[in-house]
Amino acid sequence: MPTATATPKAMIHQRYGAKAVYRVDEVREAVDGVCPGLALPQSTRCVYRCQLDIPGVLSVSTPGTFARKKDAEQAAAQIAIEKLGIQPTSNIPNTPEEAWKELIRRISRFFTEENFPTSYHPLVGHLSVTLRRTGDLLGKLPISAIVACDVKVHILCKIIDPKAEFDPLLVLSMIYNAAKQSLGVSVSSRNLWIQSQRPYSPEAVDLALQRWSGISDPIRVEAVLIPCVMEDEPKMVSLNISENEHYMGDIASKLSATDSSHVLVSRTVDKASPEMRFYFPAPDVQFVSDLSKQLVDDRGDRNMNCVINKRASYISGQTIYGDAVLANVGYTRRDTELQTDHVNLCTYYRILLRKLPDGIYKISKDSILVAELPCVYTRTSWKGPSPRDLLCSFCRLQRLSEPHFAANGVSASCNVLVGSEEMGSPKATAGNQCANDGRIAKENPDMFKCSVKIYSKKRELLLEYSTDYSWSKETDAIQNSALKVLIWFNRYFKQLNTPVEKFYLPKSTDGFTIYPNIFLQEFAMCLSVYGKTSGGDSRTCNAVGYFSMDTSYQQLESSAFLTDIDGQDSGVFPSHGSLACISYSVHLFMKDSRTRYLLEVNNEFEFEIGAGAVRNQLESCATQLSVNQSACFVDQLSDRDLSLAAADSCVLEFSVKVLQVTEPLEDRMEKALFNPPLSKQRVEFAVRHINQLHATTLVDFGCGSGSLLDSLLEHPTTLEKIVGVDISRKGLTRAAKSLHQKLSKKLLLQTSVPTAVLYHGSVTDFDSRLYGFDIGTCLEVIEHVEEDQASLFGNVALSSFCPAVLIVSTPNYEYNPILQRSALPNKEEEQEENAGPCKFRNHDHKFEWTRSQFQRWATGLAASHNYTVEFSGVGSSSDEPGYASQIAVFRRMARDQGESSLNEDDSHQPYEVLWEWPNASIPSH
Repeated sequence: MPTATATPKAMIHQRYGAKAVYRVDEVREAVDGVCPGLALPQSTRCVYRCQLDIPGVLSVSTPGTFARKKDAEQAAAQIAIEKLGIQPTSNIPNTPEEAWKELIRRISRFFTEENFPTSYHPLVGHLSVTLRRTGDLLGKLPISAIVACDVKVHILCKIIDPKAEFDPLLVLSMIYNAAKQSLGVSVSSRNLWIQSQRPYSPEAVDLALQRWSGISDPIRVEAVLIPCVMEDEPKMVSLNISENEHYMGDIASKLSATDSSHVLVSRTVDKASPEMRFYFPAPDVQFVSDLSKQLVDDRGDRNMNCVINKRASYISGQTIYGDAVLANVGYTRRDTELQTDHVNLCTYYRILLRKLPDGIYKISKDSILVAELPCVYTRTSWKGPSPRDLLCSFCRLQRLSEPHFAANGVSASCNVLVGSEEMGSPKATAGNQCANDGRIAKENPDMFKCSVKIYSKKRELLLEYSTDYSWSKETDAIQNSALKVLIWFNRYFKQLNTPVEKFYLPKSTDGFTIYPNIFLQEFAMCLSVYGKTSGGDSRTCNAVGYFSMDTSYQQLESSAFLTDIDGQDSGVFPSHGSLACISYSVHLFMKDSRTRYLLEVNNEFEFEIGAGAVRNQLESCATQLSVNQSACFVDQLSDRDLSLAAADSCVLEFSVKVLQVTEPLEDRMEKALFNPPLSKQRVEFAVRHINQLHATTLVDFGCGSGSLLDSLLEHPTTLEKIVGVDISRKGLTRAAKSLHQKLSKKLLLQTSVPTAVLYHGSVTDFDSRLYGFDIGTCLEVIEHVEEDQASLFGNVALSSFCPAVLIVSTPNYEYNPILQRSALPNKEEEQEENAGPCKFRNHDHKFEWTRSQFQRWATGLAASHNYTVEFSGVGSSSDEPGYASQIAVFRRMARDQGESSLNEDDSHQPYEVLWEWPNASIPSH
């Protein structure tokens, strides 16, 4: 262990103790850059000077000022040290032998009259209670009070035996044995009391009682009892602390311990509450020396009937035995009174929540039941602690070493080869694509990649992550890699039934390598608390208790069933990539008693649609409502959110209102540069081809919420039938609403009304009812699926659906830098937010093609299926870097005489009719 030097103030205290008196004066001083002599109020700041007086020795003052009080005090102490010629000494012993000698001396000093009753050490607060007693307990302290009050004792014990960091029983044994060798200290062989061998003088006792006030009225403090039996639920208990009684006495009664000396204390479990600790009973032994002997000589087999409390041990990071009480009570250096605060079940579960990979994020959003860890990181939309900070906090709370981030620059040039013979060009490294033509490499700014390594406390590697993704900024690389690791841990915590054999697989395509032996060793206590073994195989754990299985994004399509919908349809719906601002409340509904309890309320909560930032059912609800509409829905109670008795008879009731919708970044970028927006230009492009072709039937592949079909109804066309196909029931439901309103209005105006059908199904599956349409459209769809699926759609569309004309549009990757710059309001933001030429327009895009990549894909399809293809686009012109949205128009060539059309007897109809006009009804949610 490296040698630690005491601070100047600590060195003065070691030499002179309470004789050294610091006086700090607050002064105001002008901020640099103000105008001297100006008769107007000017900016000032608060700074401090310090004077140190050691009566009979010296008096010194700091010549300058300091921004913090403690800096001024340390500076004054440093001046005194230099004037007195005091040589700095090590504050921490280097060897176990030195630490043992220092522990003996320190315990002895606690009980000398000149140092102990007259000091402000919080241990004197404990003593002042014992000095109010009468009889045999007068002046006797529980040894565990030393554990609760003195950090230095913990440090010395860890130097003597590193295991002491995790075992309060070992610390207790060390203090007991050191006390037996300390001058002026007495300990009992039959209990865990410690006291001074000599009585204190009346003056010392009076001074201690004056400084540490007693309790005038009994205090009632709420605490939580954590049973060691996992099947027993934690429950609330009340501590009644009365005058002249040590507060551990009532805790002892709650734990059925002999007396307060038999109550052991853990370290603090919450930084925000410095006195929140676990209290648990000491093992029942006939002689204390028996405890010491077993701890030192036979730690593998104690024979003391000690049952580990897994929940308390997991939270504290120490080994806790038997039932434990979680309470916030104790003495501090800052106050002369006993400090207490209530601890309830909510406190307990929030502590557990903080230890989860997404726990701190949920708490920071003040949305425990709704918020989820987003699947993507962008500086513009991320709110709360950064992914790097979240990962560091998670590792600390799990008692792991700090995560190691290695961000490295990569080559300034990247090659995207488009001369491959395969259908579709090879996919460039995500986030590092280059706009190239042929085999020419285009120069890019330096990019960064970041790898992450997670180590145990002993610096043993348990997980590492590396990625082929690169970023134009080092901070972006670090944050995105940290988020990937957090997401991995989050999925693991949600699926604790993962067989350990999966950890032994070679490095997976997602960039993670797990070292299972070290991993399971570090998370053994976690698995004991949140899971249990199955079939006697300790290497497999099931999701029980606090966690439940969750398959995340795939469940989003199971739309929430809405009730009590209120408000007029404004026509403004949250869509993928948009920012939705909602208000919500969550109630727990007890089916048996028909009672409701308010659990959570938030008057203004913002999240990005499609980023996985909220629970699936709530996002489903929000996307079915327009601005200013509200609704309710019921969701099943998840053990991941709550752990309550009778959970089978409970459900969660959500009330949600959509307050505001900010359109997706992609749309904002397009609107900033194009008028009309690209979406309208694509509609106009389709209308021109419809009228040129005199088309009467149209099918929109991947129609989503029906924006194209809805817009076509606003233009005069030759269409008699329009059809939409999509895999999303939620989008089709919204499309049905919009089309129903518009077609009803056209019918009232006695204008030409086409028939309309909406099908639920995949565009890569053929349905004979859509064979041979005059025109097919697929606008800004293929980039949302993987490239192999885009190629599969092209093959199915041209070989099976066989429309006379097929129009396919997709973003032009080469145009992205122009769009991204246009969306930024100022130059400073551009430098900070623009991720360079390798940023996709939407985080949901699986790829974005250059012109040459898109043309190669389309040309190959056309040649394979007897179609011609021509290329065009919308947005800007055909000059460099091309259109913002590139379009391929496929035209079916005349069939050979021997080529047969679809045989109606061989019809294949996998699609489900979700809605049709006329005789249409809006599908229910």
